[in-house]
Amino acid sequence: MELTFRKANKEDIEVIWEILQQAIARRKAEGSKQWQDGYPNPQVIEKDIDSNAGYVLVNDNKVVGYCAIFINDEPAYSNIVGNWLSNGDFVAFHRVAISENYLGKGLAIKMMNFIEEFAENNNIKSIKADTNFDNAGMLAIFHKLGYKFCGEVTFRGSSRKAFEKLLIPKD
Repeated sequence: MELTFRKANKEDIEVIWEILQQAIARRKAEGSKQWQDGYPNPQVIEKDIDSNAGYVLVNDNKVVGYCAIFINDEPAYSNIVGNWLSNGDFVAFHRVAISENYLGKGLAIKMMNFIEEFAENNNIKSIKADTNFDNAGMLAIFHKLGYKFCGEVTFRGSSRKAFEKLLIPKD
């Protein structure tokens, strides 16, 4: 499998939306309340792309995953109930989703590795993220990759678990 990670473009919106709809359906089938309120939607994807925050995971020229990456841009993170590990620059990511045709191949972790590489390339040593209390898959990934639970943040009226990972410089 030859994976690449690149900025999303307008031509990717249809396949990104298809991938997100699959993830929305998986959350619902798992009994999760995450993404069951009309978010995310195609307008969110378009806004991500317009603000240069949308990224796709590509295998053999086929988009197989999506996420949005932001630098120092997540207002909800300033109101954490708890404490972040650091107070400096940070990368935040949202809307991580993998195509149902590629589940079970470790691609969410590969995407998270690309996000870490993005942070390192921007000389940022902190990655912050959040997820629903009932998103067992993402919670397991955070644990596996060394993210630390920092507290709770609120999005669209719902409390979510907040995590941070401090990147150690590679020699």
